Amino acid sequence: MKFFLVLNGKSIKQALIIVVAALFTAWFFYVESIAQVPVFSTKEGPKAIYKGEKDIALTFNIGWGDEKAEPILDILKNKNTPSATFFLSGAWAERHPDLVNRIVKEGYEIGILGYDYKDYTELEESKIRQDISKAQEVFKKLNVKDIELLRAPTGHFDKKTLNVAEKMGYTVVHWSLDSKDWTNPGVEVIVNNVKKAKKGDIILMHASDSAKQTADALPVVLSEIQGKNLKMLTVSEMIANGKSQSAEVE
Repeated sequence: MKFFLVLNGKSIKQALIIVVAALFTAWFFYVESIAQVPVFSTKEGPKAIYKGEKDIALTFNIGWGDEKAEPILDILKNKNTPSATFFLSGAWAERHPDLVNRIVKEGYEIGILGYDYKDYTELEESKIRQDISKAQEVFKKLNVKDIELLRAPTGHFDKKTLNVAEKMGYTVVHWSLDSKDWTNPGVEVIVNNVKKAKKGDIILMHASDSAKQTADALPVVLSEIQGKNLKMLTVSEMIANGKSQSAEVE
Protein backbone atom coordinates (compact mmCIF):
# COMPACT_ATOMS: atom_id res chain seq x y z
CA MET A 1 0.00 0.00 0.00
CA LYS A 2 2.82 2.36 0.83
CA PHE A 3 4.46 1.52 -2.49
CA PHE A 4 1.26 2.45 -4.33
CA LEU A 5 0.96 5.81 -2.54
CA VAL A 6 4.55 6.76 -3.35
CA LEU A 7 4.05 5.96 -7.01
CA ASN A 8 0.80 7.94 -7.08
CA GLY A 9 2.46 11.02 -5.53
CA LYS A 10 5.27 10.95 -8.07
CA SER A 11 2.79 10.61 -10.92
CA ILE A 12 0.80 13.61 -9.74
CA LYS A 13 3.95 15.72 -9.40
CA GLN A 14 5.13 14.74 -12.89
CA ALA A 15 1.69 15.48 -14.32
CA LEU A 16 1.63 18.91 -12.69
CA ILE A 17 5.09 19.73 -14.09
CA ILE A 18 3.96 18.72 -17.58
CA VAL A 19 0.76 20.79 -17.33
CA VAL A 20 2.62 23.89 -16.06
CA ALA A 21 5.25 23.54 -18.79
CA ALA A 22 2.55 23.18 -21.44
CA LEU A 23 0.69 26.26 -20.18
CA PHE A 24 3.90 28.31 -20.12
CA THR A 25 4.79 27.24 -23.65
CA ALA A 26 1.30 28.08 -24.93
CA TRP A 27 1.42 31.50 -23.24
CA PHE A 28 4.86 32.24 -24.71
CA PHE A 29 3.79 31.48 -28.27
CA TYR A 30 0.58 33.46 -27.80
CA VAL A 31 2.49 36.55 -26.66
CA GLU A 32 4.93 36.18 -29.54
CA SER A 33 2.16 35.83 -32.12
CA ILE A 34 -0.10 38.80 -31.31
CA ALA A 35 0.40 42.18 -32.95
CA GLN A 36 1.19 44.68 -30.25
CA VAL A 37 0.88 48.44 -30.00
CA PRO A 38 2.55 49.41 -26.71
CA VAL A 39 0.67 52.09 -24.83
CA PHE A 40 0.67 54.19 -21.70
CA SER A 41 -2.64 53.65 -19.94
CA THR A 42 -4.69 54.18 -16.83
CA LYS A 43 -5.63 51.09 -14.82
CA GLU A 44 -8.92 50.46 -16.57
CA GLY A 45 -9.27 52.72 -19.52
CA PRO A 46 -7.85 55.27 -21.90
CA LYS A 47 -4.52 54.78 -23.56
CA ALA A 48 -1.73 56.81 -25.15
CA ILE A 49 0.10 55.07 -27.96
CA TYR A 50 3.85 55.47 -28.22
CA LYS A 51 4.91 52.60 -30.47
CA GLY A 52 3.46 50.46 -33.23
CA GLU A 53 4.18 46.94 -34.41
CA LYS A 54 5.02 47.55 -38.06
CA ASP A 55 7.17 49.87 -40.17
CA ILE A 56 7.82 53.52 -39.16
CA ALA A 57 5.65 56.56 -38.44
CA LEU A 58 7.30 59.94 -39.00
CA THR A 59 5.58 62.72 -37.05
CA PHE A 60 6.10 66.49 -37.02
CA ASN A 61 4.91 68.94 -34.38
CA ILE A 62 4.16 72.49 -35.51
CA GLY A 63 3.36 75.12 -32.91
CA TRP A 64 4.63 78.39 -34.32
CA GLY A 65 6.50 80.10 -37.14
CA ASP A 66 6.02 80.53 -40.87
CA GLU A 67 9.44 79.63 -42.31
CA LYS A 68 10.23 75.96 -41.68
CA ALA A 69 7.01 74.09 -42.47
CA GLU A 70 6.96 74.76 -46.20
CA PRO A 71 10.57 73.63 -46.90
CA ILE A 72 9.87 70.43 -44.97
CA LEU A 73 6.77 69.77 -47.07
CA ASP A 74 8.86 70.40 -50.19
CA ILE A 75 11.45 67.84 -49.08
CA LEU A 76 8.80 65.21 -48.30
CA LYS A 77 7.32 65.73 -51.76
CA ASN A 78 10.67 65.67 -53.56
CA LYS A 79 11.73 62.53 -51.71
CA ASN A 80 8.46 60.78 -52.62
CA THR A 81 7.36 60.39 -49.01
CA PRO A 82 3.60 59.87 -49.19
CA SER A 83 2.95 59.27 -45.48
CA ALA A 84 3.63 61.41 -42.41
CA THR A 85 1.55 62.74 -39.53
CA PHE A 86 1.55 66.44 -38.63
CA PHE A 87 0.41 67.46 -35.16
CA LEU A 88 -0.69 71.07 -35.49
CA SER A 89 -1.58 73.53 -32.77
CA GLY A 90 -4.88 75.28 -33.35
CA ALA A 91 -3.25 78.68 -32.95
CA TRP A 92 -0.72 77.91 -35.70
CA ALA A 93 -3.33 76.42 -38.02
CA GLU A 94 -5.51 79.50 -37.58
CA ARG A 95 -2.67 81.73 -38.78
CA HIS A 96 -1.55 79.46 -41.64
CA PRO A 97 -4.64 78.10 -43.41
CA ASP A 98 -2.80 77.77 -46.74
CA LEU A 99 -0.18 75.47 -45.21
CA VAL A 100 -2.86 73.41 -43.47
CA ASN A 101 -4.65 73.09 -46.80
CA ARG A 102 -1.42 71.97 -48.47
CA ILE A 103 -0.80 69.30 -45.81
CA VAL A 104 -4.28 67.92 -46.42
CA LYS A 105 -4.05 68.08 -50.23
CA GLU A 106 -0.72 66.26 -50.26
CA GLY A 107 -2.28 63.40 -48.33
CA TYR A 108 -0.61 63.77 -44.95
CA GLU A 109 -2.42 63.00 -41.73
CA ILE A 110 -3.29 65.77 -39.25
CA GLY A 111 -3.49 65.41 -35.49
CA ILE A 112 -4.26 68.10 -32.91
CA LEU A 113 -1.49 69.62 -30.77
CA GLY A 114 -3.92 71.51 -28.57
CA TYR A 115 -4.54 75.18 -29.24
CA ASP A 116 -2.00 77.00 -27.09
CA TYR A 117 1.34 75.65 -25.89
CA LYS A 118 0.17 74.51 -22.45
CA ASP A 119 1.32 71.73 -20.16
CA TYR A 120 -1.80 69.61 -19.72
CA THR A 121 -0.48 68.06 -16.50
CA GLU A 122 -0.76 71.50 -14.89
CA LEU A 123 -4.38 72.09 -16.00
CA GLU A 124 -7.72 70.96 -14.65
CA GLU A 125 -9.78 68.68 -16.89
CA SER A 126 -12.10 71.54 -17.80
CA LYS A 127 -9.17 73.65 -19.02
CA ILE A 128 -7.75 70.77 -21.07
CA ARG A 129 -11.16 70.28 -22.65
CA GLN A 130 -11.39 73.99 -23.35
CA ASP A 131 -8.00 74.06 -25.08
CA ILE A 132 -8.81 71.03 -27.26
CA SER A 133 -12.27 72.40 -28.08
CA LYS A 134 -10.75 75.69 -29.20
CA ALA A 135 -8.45 73.79 -31.57
CA GLN A 136 -11.39 71.72 -32.80
CA GLU A 137 -13.22 74.86 -33.85
CA VAL A 138 -10.24 76.03 -35.89
CA PHE A 139 -9.95 72.78 -37.82
CA LYS A 140 -13.69 72.69 -38.34
CA LYS A 141 -13.55 76.16 -39.93
CA LEU A 142 -10.65 74.99 -42.11
CA ASN A 143 -12.75 72.00 -43.21
CA VAL A 144 -10.25 69.47 -41.86
CA LYS A 145 -12.37 66.44 -41.06
CA ASP A 146 -12.05 63.19 -39.16
CA ILE A 147 -9.17 64.13 -36.85
CA GLU A 148 -8.79 61.30 -34.34
CA LEU A 149 -5.28 61.83 -32.96
CA LEU A 150 -4.13 64.17 -30.20
CA ARG A 151 -0.66 64.94 -28.89
CA ALA A 152 -0.16 66.85 -25.65
CA PRO A 153 1.38 70.23 -26.62
CA THR A 154 4.44 69.90 -24.36
CA GLY A 155 4.55 66.11 -24.58
CA HIS A 156 3.50 65.83 -20.91
CA PHE A 157 0.25 64.07 -20.10
CA ASP A 158 -1.42 62.25 -17.24
CA LYS A 159 -4.67 60.47 -16.40
CA LYS A 160 -6.62 63.70 -16.75
CA THR A 161 -5.39 64.14 -20.31
CA LEU A 162 -6.21 60.54 -21.24
CA ASN A 163 -9.68 60.79 -19.71
CA VAL A 164 -10.53 64.04 -21.50
CA ALA A 165 -9.13 62.78 -24.81
CA GLU A 166 -11.15 59.58 -24.66
CA LYS A 167 -14.37 61.41 -23.83
CA MET A 168 -13.76 63.75 -26.77
CA GLY A 169 -13.05 60.89 -29.15
CA TYR A 170 -9.26 61.19 -29.50
CA THR A 171 -6.35 58.79 -29.18
CA VAL A 172 -3.34 60.35 -27.46
CA VAL A 173 -0.11 59.75 -29.39
CA HIS A 174 3.34 60.02 -27.81
CA TRP A 175 6.56 58.81 -29.46
CA SER A 176 9.19 56.10 -29.00
CA LEU A 177 12.11 57.90 -30.66
CA ASP A 178 12.94 61.59 -30.22
CA SER A 179 15.15 63.03 -32.97
CA LYS A 180 16.06 65.88 -30.57
CA ASP A 181 15.84 68.27 -33.52
CA TRP A 182 14.14 70.78 -31.23
CA THR A 183 17.44 71.23 -29.37
CA ASN A 184 19.28 72.17 -32.60
CA PRO A 185 22.18 69.81 -31.79
CA GLY A 186 23.54 69.75 -35.35
CA VAL A 187 22.42 67.93 -38.49
CA GLU A 188 24.70 64.95 -37.87
CA VAL A 189 23.33 64.41 -34.36
CA ILE A 190 19.73 64.52 -35.60
CA VAL A 191 20.53 61.98 -38.31
CA ASN A 192 22.35 59.70 -35.87
CA ASN A 193 19.42 59.84 -33.47
CA VAL A 194 17.01 58.72 -36.19
CA LYS A 195 19.44 56.00 -37.34
CA LYS A 196 18.41 54.14 -34.19
CA ALA A 197 14.88 53.72 -35.53
CA LYS A 198 13.47 50.20 -35.53
CA LYS A 199 10.28 48.60 -36.74
CA GLY A 200 7.30 50.11 -34.96
CA ASP A 201 8.93 53.37 -33.89
CA ILE A 202 6.97 56.61 -33.86
CA ILE A 203 9.57 59.31 -34.56
CA LEU A 204 9.25 62.83 -33.18
CA MET A 205 10.43 65.72 -35.35
CA HIS A 206 9.43 69.37 -35.60
CA ALA A 207 8.50 71.80 -38.35
CA SER A 208 8.25 74.87 -36.12
CA ASP A 209 10.68 77.72 -36.71
CA SER A 210 12.49 76.90 -33.47
CA ALA A 211 13.76 73.66 -35.07
CA LYS A 212 16.33 75.31 -37.30
CA GLN A 213 18.20 72.22 -38.53
CA THR A 214 15.36 69.80 -39.29
CA ALA A 215 15.03 70.70 -42.97
CA ASP A 216 18.77 70.16 -43.51
CA ALA A 217 18.70 66.80 -41.73
CA LEU A 218 15.46 65.52 -43.26
CA PRO A 219 16.75 64.31 -46.68
CA VAL A 220 19.35 62.12 -44.95
CA VAL A 221 16.82 60.99 -42.34
CA LEU A 222 14.45 59.84 -45.09
CA SER A 223 17.26 58.01 -46.87
CA GLU A 224 18.26 56.27 -43.63
CA ILE A 225 14.70 55.06 -43.04
CA GLN A 226 14.33 53.87 -46.62
CA GLY A 227 17.67 52.08 -46.30
CA LYS A 228 16.21 49.99 -43.48
CA ASN A 229 13.52 48.70 -45.86
CA LEU A 230 10.84 50.10 -43.57
CA LYS A 231 7.75 51.63 -45.07
CA MET A 232 6.65 55.02 -43.75
CA LEU A 233 3.08 55.06 -42.50
CA THR A 234 0.76 57.54 -40.86
CA VAL A 235 0.17 56.91 -37.17
CA SER A 236 -3.37 55.74 -37.94
CA GLU A 237 -2.09 53.23 -40.49
CA MET A 238 0.51 51.96 -38.03
CA ILE A 239 -1.89 51.34 -35.17
CA ALA A 240 -4.77 49.94 -37.22
CA ASN A 241 -5.80 46.49 -36.01
CA GLY A 242 -3.04 46.39 -33.38
CA LYS A 243 -3.45 44.92 -29.90
CA SER A 244 -2.14 46.79 -26.90
CA GLN A 245 0.28 46.34 -24.05
CA SER A 246 -0.09 48.72 -21.11
CA ALA A 247 2.21 50.76 -18.91
CA GLU A 248 0.27 52.63 -16.25
CA VAL A 249 0.21 56.43 -16.19
CA GLU A 250 -0.02 58.10 -12.79
